[in-house]
Amino acid sequence: MFHSIVMVKQVPDTANISGKVMKDDGTVNRAKLPAIFNYEDQVALEFALQIKEKHGGKVTVVTMGPARASDMLRECLYMGADEAYLISDRKFAGSDTLATSYVLSEAIKKIGDYDFIFAGRQAIDGDTAQVGPQTAEKLKIPQITYAEEIVDIKKDKIRIKKKIDGGFEVLESKLPVLITVLKDAVNPRPFSAKRVMAYKGAKSLMDLEKMVEDNSLLYIDKLLEEYKDKNLFINTLTMDDLQLDAERCGTSGSPTKVHKVESVVLAGGGDKVKIAPTREGLGELIEKLMSDHILG
Repeated sequence: MFHSIVMVKQVPDTANISGKVMKDDGTVNRAKLPAIFNYEDQVALEFALQIKEKHGGKVTVVTMGPARASDMLRECLYMGADEAYLISDRKFAGSDTLATSYVLSEAIKKIGDYDFIFAGRQAIDGDTAQVGPQTAEKLKIPQITYAEEIVDIKKDKIRIKKKIDGGFEVLESKLPVLITVLKDAVNPRPFSAKRVMAYKGAKSLMDLEKMVEDNSLLYIDKLLEEYKDKNLFINTLTMDDLQLDAERCGTSGSPTKVHKVESVVLAGGGDKVKIAPTREGLGELIEKLMSDHILG
């Protein structure tokens, strides 16, 4: 039996991003964009669920984000995750990959007793592919990136097929290990209708606090006890819970700053050439493309 921790992220839908959603400090104003489940992290969750089905064990999902990220954590529970953690604090706002990996690594240390950590290769809102490797480095465990397939798992080792330029290689690692996966590795399973009915009411601490704000007859302590008893509480950890160094979190711990985000639309130029639908015409086209260094 193995315990897998999956790092997941709710990301802004970058298909619609423009300079209008950038704040003055160079961070994305996420409230201006619809939030979606980062697809490669769904693939990572599928890897973990397949290990659980084949070898037994437990799957825990963890995300660092605002209160609304609990929507995505519920989706993880619908897919088959056993437990969910929301790492949330206003002091985390503006974190780059260095600060994010610090917070996540400390949260994973608190969760403890894991065999695998899975994550998508990268998130679509940053495309850095750095959080996974940086988290492994901070946890001082081995890592395998660009995973395409789990070849086999022994008691204390795993063999992974990893994509490389021009082919693949098979790597073996001792456990625990952090693995980042490619989006085409497997197809994430759909939600289980039974689990949707069971977990649609799952709430984080922030969700419960909002309920108390909206209804003076409710009390947070009683709500917490009730949701924990029903196994509907999404574990919530703040900076104080994790006893983190504030200088390593948020913008204070983030040396990377985004200067500008633009939506770039590629348009055709004014060079239009008629190509005859003949062997000679195709030959002329190929010759022109090669002379312009588009081919060859």
